[in-house]
Amino acid sequence: MKILYGGSGQAPNCATMEFYISKKMRGVQPSAIREFFKYASEPGIISLTAGNPAPEALPVEAMREIMSEIMGAQDVQKSLGYGISEGYAPLRERLKVYLREEYGCFDEARDDIIVTSGSQQCMDLACRVLCDEGDVVICEAPSFTGAMNAFRSFGVDLVGVPMQEDGIDVGLLEQALKEHKNVRFIYLIPNFQNPTGYTMSLEKRKICYELAKKYGVPILEDDPYGDLRFAGEAVPAIKTMDTDGIVLYARSFSKVLAAGIRVGYMSFPKELAGKLTVAKQCADVHTGTLSQLLCYNFLTQRDMAGHLREIAGIYGRKCAVMVDELEKLPADRISFSRPSGGLFVWATLHGVEDARDFVMRLVEVKKVVVVPGSGFFADQRPGPNFRMTFAGASEEQITYAMRAIGEVFGSL
Repeated sequence: MKILYGGSGQAPNCATMEFYISKKMRGVQPSAIREFFKYASEPGIISLTAGNPAPEALPVEAMREIMSEIMGAQDVQKSLGYGISEGYAPLRERLKVYLREEYGCFDEARDDIIVTSGSQQCMDLACRVLCDEGDVVICEAPSFTGAMNAFRSFGVDLVGVPMQEDGIDVGLLEQALKEHKNVRFIYLIPNFQNPTGYTMSLEKRKICYELAKKYGVPILEDDPYGDLRFAGEAVPAIKTMDTDGIVLYARSFSKVLAAGIRVGYMSFPKELAGKLTVAKQCADVHTGTLSQLLCYNFLTQRDMAGHLREIAGIYGRKCAVMVDELEKLPADRISFSRPSGGLFVWATLHGVEDARDFVMRLVEVKKVVVVPGSGFFADQRPGPNFRMTFAGASEEQITYAMRAIGEVFGSL
């Protein structure tokens, strides 16, 4: 069997099974995170790769009880049958109230909401509806690999704008908006950004919104980590400023309940409702009904605020262990972010051009896996950075891993 990346575009030859790969998918590379999963599954490995919720943060008993209640109900068709594309109606209505009252991110007059298969699908649907091949999406540099790959799969050109500790460089953002034609939206992760852990300042959020208005470009605001603040004061979402109907606001249950249930949701201007619904029908018809019922019952029957405080405390303690250990390393050799929430720390090795060799040596010598930073940039350039998560490992494992980083870097 052969794979073709060009040629005549003729139908596959049945004798040789030559498959033509579309232009859209040729530029899509495997996730930098998932490429390292193969190491994470080996015995004795300490993985600081994927941003999965901590095992102790999963509400297992509550989920078990809710599932029992759902399956014990008389109308099993509601939980095991097909659902509507926009999402389970009671969940959508509850989310409208939740977004409006807790976050100020839903306006009944201007906004609508759709339930998705994880917030990753929000990126997919937004790009599917708003972009043609050859259009431009502006994102932070670095940014979330899953979103960038979703955008690449639609044949768009990604333009990365460098990050600063208080968020995207707004001067360079305006420069990019001036220089590039057919910019269809700006993709931002203002809270505890993936991969850096940085939080965008309120001043920069306001500037980003004003720039979006000035240049007539929507914002896709991705906020999967906003509920995981363990220090400092919350910063209003860009969506709270959206009096003009130009912000799409994506959230997820993956980081706060369980990643495996695959339920996200997006608040967006009503004008997009019809096309986003059709796009959802093309993608997967509807999000899993049983998963939606789990989320709805948790929101309406459990103490969500208390649960969020508990899991934020878990991550705060783990982050403190990671940062405290990193503080012991020579400041002239390594620098790192100090997040006030979320799941990630972004590290930079000084005097190193490409961190990938260091990352591989860390695996081989110390059995510790982190993710090299190259996959988080739009141009996938190598650099001295790597990303770590403090979510899944124990505090003892985090301590060992940080000391291992110092030892391996010191031996280079």
